[in-house]
Amino acid sequence: MPTPRTLVLGATGFIGRWLVLELLLSGEEVAAGVRGGASGRDGELRRWLREHGAPDSALTTVATDITRPGLGLSPADDALLTDVRDVHNLAAVYRFGLGREEARAANVDGAVHALRWAADRRGLRRLVHVSGYRVGRGQEPGRPLPRDPYRTLGAYEASKAEGDRAVRALAPGLGVPLTVVNPAVVIGHSRTGESGQYIGLAPMVEQLWSGNLPAVPGSRRTFVPVVTVDHLAAFLAAVPRYDEEPLARHTLLDPDTPPLPELIALVAGALGLDAPRLTVPVALVRRLPRALTGADRESLSFLSEDRYDTASADRLAAAAGLVRPPVAEALGRWAERLVTDRFGAAPVTATAGATAG
Repeated sequence: MPTPRTLVLGATGFIGRWLVLELLLSGEEVAAGVRGGASGRDGELRRWLREHGAPDSALTTVATDITRPGLGLSPADDALLTDVRDVHNLAAVYRFGLGREEARAANVDGAVHALRWAADRRGLRRLVHVSGYRVGRGQEPGRPLPRDPYRTLGAYEASKAEGDRAVRALAPGLGVPLTVVNPAVVIGHSRTGESGQYIGLAPMVEQLWSGNLPAVPGSRRTFVPVVTVDHLAAFLAAVPRYDEEPLARHTLLDPDTPPLPELIALVAGALGLDAPRLTVPVALVRRLPRALTGADRESLSFLSEDRYDTASADRLAAAAGLVRPPVAEALGRWAERLVTDRFGAAPVTATAGATAG
């Protein structure tokens, strides 16, 4: 029976499974928080890990529910986690069109429950909380959120911002060493393009592929940065080994990501398509019917010309020996894989030789 030293919450999600893979391949004994425990999700995760070259003998699965205090762990499962020293909280509801209560239960209450559970670990080294690059912008202590962020930002982004603030406010008083990682839009594996997630930029690629993207929303300077899932997984795995301060924060993205119109042109070239020549201001897209634009209104706040400070993430990556994969090649492979998988309509299968990090 393995003795887990790391707990990954949200282990069956897109980022979570790649992080579990990275940890197992590096020799870590890992506990995966799985909704429903040893059920279909457990079997699916283990099958996926084996397909990607990681033996699951060092993996323990426990049934978790982050919306409940104590993570909803049974006494038996909680006892399996006595020696956990690193906790990665990747559990969240990532979807546009959420209701306020559903979003808060996972993204706010769940974040706090993970923090309080981690605080009870006698050998805790670090809690790693994954937020988002837009959430990190403007969330400095003392700066208030909009009066009603759930109206102005939408339930997903507002709840992530609220959860982000909650864990950073509570961690010092509970004595929890905390790192918040704010990744950019996560795309597929840098070598195989494999993703398994079809939100974020993927709907725009699908519109391009289907001939329904006559113009790119935003301006010529709109910046939607990306990071490959394998680079993110390797970075997350390295955080507990390199962060030592009580509270750390890293924005992780590839600064070589081209502006959005150039990114779409790059993807179009990889798919053998003509790229849209026009851009449409976001303010105009907001006023047009969604049936015409195909754009979810909540996603429009991500279409910004803002740039982001990545200095701390760059330092940690350098210390850990992590090198960003070439972004243009990664975007092309990801787009090709999206088409192969029919944007989620086809079963996701492993590609020979795919590994994390």
